Amino acid sequence: MKKLILIGAGALFFLACGSNTPAPEVKTAEPVEPETTEPLAYDSIKAYEYGADDYGMKQYVMAFLKKGPNRDRDSAESYNLQRAHLDNITRLADEGKLVLAGPFLNDGEIRGIYVFDVKTVEEAKALTETDPAIQAGSLEMELIPWYGSAGLKGVYELHHQIAKLEI
Repeated sequence: MKKLILIGAGALFFLACGSNTPAPEVKTAEPVEPETTEPLAYDSIKAYEYGADDYGMKQYVMAFLKKGPNRDRDSAESYNLQRAHLDNITRLADEGKLVLAGPFLNDGEIRGIYVFDVKTVEEAKALTETDPAIQAGSLEMELIPWYGSAGLKGVYELHHQIAKLEI
């Protein structure tokens, strides 16, 4: 997930910092035929490890990253703030608290999303308060409880299998 989050967050740099630089070009990997087309069987061990209920779901907290009031910075300040923001994302991912992150590829008010693997908005709020971009007022977050696939916890491993490059 570290690479996934960094890829998303790297593109978020261009969006969140107000740069007019376009997001990096997205290239799709060449398809390869799967070795098998048999459906996957229920895995009770993985369901337990991921915290899945009987429907394969669990509770998360989704964060919508929005433009904050303090966005005017020179390029060096923007770069340093973004580097600190990315380092915080990496730390949260390494701790297993952040399972998904990424920017929206437009110039709207909502800049990106996080999905926190926590049960309460209060826990997610405490995590967002460690983000230098939040502390600096460059970004604000709206936190909403969300019920989604427990399989999101597997994105970290899967992403390492499909990413050729790191940001």
